Amino acid sequence: MASVTYDHISKEFGDVVAVNDLNLAIDDKEFIVLVGPSGCGKTTALRMLAGLEEITKGEVKIADRVVNDVPPKDRDIAMVFQSYALYPHMTVYDNMAFGLKLRKTPKQDIKRRVQEAAEILGIQDMLTRKPRQLSGGQRQRVALGRAIVREPKVFLFDEPLSNLDAKLRIAMRSEITKLHQRLQTTFIYVTHDQIEAMTMATRIAVINKGVLQQLDTPQTLYDRPDNMFVAGFMGSPAMNFFKAKIRRDGSHLLVEAGAFKVPLVAEKKAYQNFVDKAVVLGIRPEDIHNPAFVAPGIHAAPVEAKVDVTELMGNEINLYLLAGQDSIVARVDPRTDFRMGDKVQVAFNMDKVQLFDPDTEKAIR
Repeated sequence: MASVTYDHISKEFGDVVAVNDLNLAIDDKEFIVLVGPSGCGKTTALRMLAGLEEITKGEVKIADRVVNDVPPKDRDIAMVFQSYALYPHMTVYDNMAFGLKLRKTPKQDIKRRVQEAAEILGIQDMLTRKPRQLSGGQRQRVALGRAIVREPKVFLFDEPLSNLDAKLRIAMRSEITKLHQRLQTTFIYVTHDQIEAMTMATRIAVINKGVLQQLDTPQTLYDRPDNMFVAGFMGSPAMNFFKAKIRRDGSHLLVEAGAFKVPLVAEKKAYQNFVDKAVVLGIRPEDIHNPAFVAPGIHAAPVEAKVDVTELMGNEINLYLLAGQDSIVARVDPRTDFRMGDKVQVAFNMDKVQLFDPDTEKAIR
């Protein structure tokens, strides 16, 4: 088992900086997810750890060993790829055993490891099949099995579920989470899907344009994002943002945002520095309610809006609203009977509002 450390790691492709001064300490047995939009540098960071990309600056350590110049086969890692990368002419057994045969592992040891991995993944009845006889989910299990038999210190996953359909992705998410709990090994997982990140990780590293934006637990990232990028990236539908100003109203502060103004519940000291100045008001769709179904104890502020589009999701409704020039997305109770074109009132949960500095895009705390 091993910790992993990225120590001031950078990767440049000519004039393009793919990873910019990445500092990341991953604990032994942790499940870390690197998440961000396509092209943000997360896969490059993983490939540098695997030894598949050279490092421009900095050091990568596995445990206390610097592995910059260590060949990939000697790093004691195993990688699961998006494309499965199975040999089509080999059986499932031979695909899983291939890496061990190259290392001249004894036959009995190979058989034991393959059988154990197959039982963990529920593919013990498929060992004589070829990849073409398997579904996408079964192929991904074989790819996982090939990594498990290596018994590595660190498992690396490069968007392993992106080729699967939605239902299978959900099932495989829980399978990989259970696998981590069973193996008690360090997992580093790359995805652009923030739902995968939220449901699987012990901690999430959010990356944008090669720069680490925030590293924290899924709930903390969601509830207390450090900046507008993290706030907007984590969550679906995305957080609503409004250009606004903080004003003083007697002994209270309120936020004016275009066609509406709402009172601030918390009199945070940091807010005093932004009185009469521009801010960005952020609120998540699930924190905007139909006033008829607001839970007791919520500091609700009414906002007038016009219904533009409604999406019935079964257990909830997504409302797309217009308040003056501002668009608002709300996730409301399915009993809501608002219709397209209706002029309605929604309730902002002011306990959940976030404020950001428009110049730095950092959270105001």
